[in-house]
Amino acid sequence: MTQKDTNSGSSSAPQESEIDADKLNEKYREERDKRIRDDGNEQYLQFEDQFAQYMDDPYVEPGFKRAPLSDEVDVVIIGGGFGGLLAAARLREAGVKDIRVIEKGGDFGGTWYWNRYPGIACDIESYIYLPLLEEVGYMPVEKYSKGDEIFAHSQAIGKKYDLYKDACFQTEVTELNWDEDFARWTVETNHGDKMRARFVCMSNGPLNKPKLPGIPGIQEYKGHAFHTSRWDYDYTGGDMYGKLDGLKDKVVGIIGTGATAVQCVPHLGEGAKELFVFQRTPSSVDFRNNKPTDTQWAETLEPGWHQHRMNNFNSLLSGGFESEDLVDDGWTDIVGNMMELLKKKTDGAMDIDALFGMMEKADHLKMEEIRGRVEGEVANQDDAAVLKPYYRQFCKRPCFHDDYLATYNKPSVHIVDTDGKGVERITEKGVVVAGVEYPVDCLIYSTGFEVGTAYTRRAGYEIYGRGGISLGEKWDGGIATLHGLHSRGFPNLFIMGTAQTAFTANYPHALSEQGINIAYTVKHAIDNDIRTLEASEAAEAKWVETIISKARMGTRFFEACTPGYYNNEGKPGERSGQDGFYGGSSDEFFRLMKSWREEGSLEGLELEVAQS
Repeated sequence: MTQKDTNSGSSSAPQESEIDADKLNEKYREERDKRIRDDGNEQYLQFEDQFAQYMDDPYVEPGFKRAPLSDEVDVVIIGGGFGGLLAAARLREAGVKDIRVIEKGGDFGGTWYWNRYPGIACDIESYIYLPLLEEVGYMPVEKYSKGDEIFAHSQAIGKKYDLYKDACFQTEVTELNWDEDFARWTVETNHGDKMRARFVCMSNGPLNKPKLPGIPGIQEYKGHAFHTSRWDYDYTGGDMYGKLDGLKDKVVGIIGTGATAVQCVPHLGEGAKELFVFQRTPSSVDFRNNKPTDTQWAETLEPGWHQHRMNNFNSLLSGGFESEDLVDDGWTDIVGNMMELLKKKTDGAMDIDALFGMMEKADHLKMEEIRGRVEGEVANQDDAAVLKPYYRQFCKRPCFHDDYLATYNKPSVHIVDTDGKGVERITEKGVVVAGVEYPVDCLIYSTGFEVGTAYTRRAGYEIYGRGGISLGEKWDGGIATLHGLHSRGFPNLFIMGTAQTAFTANYPHALSEQGINIAYTVKHAIDNDIRTLEASEAAEAKWVETIISKARMGTRFFEACTPGYYNNEGKPGERSGQDGFYGGSSDEFFRLMKSWREEGSLEGLELEVAQS
């Protein structure tokens, strides 16, 4: 018995014969070109000066202080989100006991600690998205978990693996320094800590540093404003489930129409006196079809079901063949379209151009279906026209929601399209688009997080390795690692993230695999009395070559995409391949890492054994 969704959407899905590919691709190019900017990622501001308060933690009492620490632990993990939790859990399972997690927030959760905006939920099925379900003994209450359930699950992981005991919350790392004499890392923090660690695992998160748009006049706005990553319920009223009664007499503006806005706009539209949504690029919004967990189905699950279901989903998204699509949602739907087209082809193997062509056809069919849904749900056809996304589906992270589009049918909700240019300027009273000022009482920035900027800028601290070289300095000419986890010159340091490693839509799956590798390596080092381990020069160089080589297949796709964080705001540049993820598919990468562990010698790492 399997719990599956039927992607009940448009009853009149487009046919291949109805697609004019040349005309559609020309439309994609036109829309892309409207949005290209010379400043790329530099268009965004950091949270400094008058905007520094936007980064305050609203969930803890201000003024937290504690005595500085100068002790030593085996492993320091920086970051208490899913990555840090998974690394810690896998280390605990491997028998490593002396672990300390350092976390900026007041609890575990990472993304799910900070982001508590109304409507927040995962856009990946909860039965594969929530990590360690079998280990913790938990079954999500519905197919797509709400934010508070995911936050609670993060806390449950922390309790299950006894991670609260030595954790340092409300603590920010300010610097890491390698001590060559003692083969230890010194970890300095904003509380004056100078703790020492034999190993450090950095899990800062790929979407941890919010960004503001560098719109002229943004400093002049006199109304109330905040970023969605620090939602101000004192002002809006309500909670993560909506009921924003504090807005009933307010005119609200929200800048941005990405995944966050898709989830919170329906609640803003319900609560505000009037809502203006300022859009540069529309999101692709498919059906969600959320539903409660079938308890009878859950009772049929056998041990190992969680990993099996994750593998099934990931295999399909990697282009693999599976006899059954267990998740069967909008993510796998496009893969199903491609498989149907491939079944119709009978003339043998395809070359790379033919394969790209087949993928393009499947993509066109899916996106025509998405645009058809907009037309069917938004009554005002002028609004519908600007809400239709014209780009390949995976140029931006696809969204899934059942109420977002219908929200624009409310007389009090207005989509203000900027024709790809973005907001013209901000005044003391409101927002200007195409010369028209829209006065608002409250302005909400749903403008996402930094991606593509320097690692150390996003982390918020610098790392100094052998000879005092900084990681920022080493990576200034391009990221260089082995397997995305190790960088030469920085012994006993593990880097969790997306650069030069596997990326999958179900990101916790990739983090779990990284955690398994880290735990295996650390346990091997402890058991064999290894003093230091780091990537060899040859192995690192070979891995960088591999990353660049495998990135070439994706380069053509992302260069043609509308600007966004997937393609460095439309400026992929020469380093995008080197600084990107492993291009051979996440499935392939996971198999590669499994073989690496099974080989058993930590191939590619230079090992220094401790002197007896």
